[in-house]
Amino acid sequence: MACCVLQITGLIFGGVGMVGILAATVMPQWRVSAHIDGNIVVFETIWEGLWMDCISQLGIRLQCKFYDSVLALPPPLEAFRALMCIAVLLSIISFLMAIVGVKYTHSTKEDPQDISIFILVAGVAFLLTGILVLIPVSWSGGSIIHDFYDPKVPVPQKRELGAALYVGWVSTALLIAAGAMYCSFWCWADKSSKSRYPLFSQNRLHKPELAGGPSLSVHAYV
Repeated sequence: MACCVLQITGLIFGGVGMVGILAATVMPQWRVSAHIDGNIVVFETIWEGLWMDCISQLGIRLQCKFYDSVLALPPPLEAFRALMCIAVLLSIISFLMAIVGVKYTHSTKEDPQDISIFILVAGVAFLLTGILVLIPVSWSGGSIIHDFYDPKVPVPQKRELGAALYVGWVSTALLIAAGAMYCSFWCWADKSSKSRYPLFSQNRLHKPELAGGPSLSVHAYV
């Protein structure tokens, strides 16, 4: 029963993390204009994302524009785009593998090794996805904080942490938690299979000898 709860919980965490990664990739609120001092126009907020920048006026009117040229973007932004796109694709694959693993675990309980392979692949993929998301999100957050406290950066160019970064951090935590759950379940299943079936591998090795046993006996009689 505890194993079923662990798998379902990991599946829920992975699904929510997958949706969160997709939302963080699309959201333009990666960098938000900072309203400090008296030189900033407070009724206008600037959002900067991976794909577009937006201007919100009093929270009523929103104007967004996609970046004109991909080649004109800074190299870190291009790398962040690539990492987030790979993470989205890998999160979908991980979630599908987790569904197959959970379904196969409940439908087939004869061979624990076949059960654990799906769980292991899903767990490793979830962990890798969380690491891929953590790199651009943390890098962007560190850059924003560094520029905010840098006196050389002009006040109108200072930015604050946007909502997309928080969504990315929460999604990363959920994905890493899901990956840890599935990897720990695989370790538990592997140990339990060895304890319950200690002669499982030995029977495999003795099968060819048993198959060859009658032929030897026939030659002996001949």
